[in-house]
Amino acid sequence: MALEHVNGLSISDIHSINIKKFHFSIHNCNGVAITNIHATAQADSPNTDGIHLQASSTITISGASFATGDDCISIGEGVTNVNITQVNCGPGHGISIGSLGKYPDEKEVSSIRVTNCNFTDTQNGLRIKTFGHSPPGLVSDVSFEGIRVNNVDNPIIIDQHYCPVPTLGM
Repeated sequence: MALEHVNGLSISDIHSINIKKFHFSIHNCNGVAITNIHATAQADSPNTDGIHLQASSTITISGASFATGDDCISIGEGVTNVNITQVNCGPGHGISIGSLGKYPDEKEVSSIRVTNCNFTDTQNGLRIKTFGHSPPGLVSDVSFEGIRVNNVDNPIIIDQHYCPVPTLGM
């Protein structure tokens, strides 16, 4: 489900199963509330983010469950004022800000709140990822509170040399 240029919307009680890419995508939206949604995909399925946010503001995600092969929630450039609460994540890659810095002039990411979330059998809990040698950018005012992890490789990680595809010959 892709939302583009939508303002003032509430979504609830949806279960997305085995989607081949992002389960939910929110782009250029303002004032979106997402409640009690679920996304599942095989643990080894690539690019099956539960929710991907980009260039959007005032987003609330609560009471959701994600068991995918990629990020439970991914936050791209130009996202501000997001509240994520009571989310269960796993398996998957956790909640990620980024990847950022692949292109010049990306918009800042700010005012991100992640509270009372559970991560089980995930690669990461909470992650900020930027490409190495990326142009200047800004991620600010991010808080994580009441986070519970169980069998998580990296509870919190800031990866400033993210490279999803290894360079040939290295």
